[in-house]
Amino acid sequence: MNKQMTTPTKLSNIKRIWHLFDVQDKILGRVASEIATVLMGKSKPYFVGNLDCGDYVVVINAADIKVSGKKELKKKYFRHSGYPGGSREENLMDLRNRKPEDIIRFAISGMLPQNKLRDRMLTRLFIFKGEEHTYEDKFKNQNSKGKGEKRA
Repeated sequence: MNKQMTTPTKLSNIKRIWHLFDVQDKILGRVASEIATVLMGKSKPYFVGNLDCGDYVVVINAADIKVSGKKELKKKYFRHSGYPGGSREENLMDLRNRKPEDIIRFAISGMLPQNKLRDRMLTRLFIFKGEEHTYEDKFKNQNSKGKGEKRA
């Protein structure tokens, strides 16, 4: 009897490609869940939960992302300096004016698994507030091979 066994995934088997997401006029939560899936590598046939199988993601037009309802004024972001009385709170509109990349980073971070792999996955996430980014060469190389994706 010939049994076929599933081969375990090794670090040497993991192939990483680059994805470009244009989030202009897109809803924050819907885009963030799609990006989190790519960062985890869940769409790959060799996905395992104990290894970091995800791809690289470049997000452009972060300042133009949309939210529904009254979240622009009512959604709050908290941080603390670690000192007594060091808590800070700001709403989505203020954070968009100060640092729009953090809106997407916080949303994606909350959708990734809460374990040691999360920081490693977030290092492969590159967010730019405008149209220009510094990773054009990665997409030129992959598009000639038929790999790499531009997602809207």
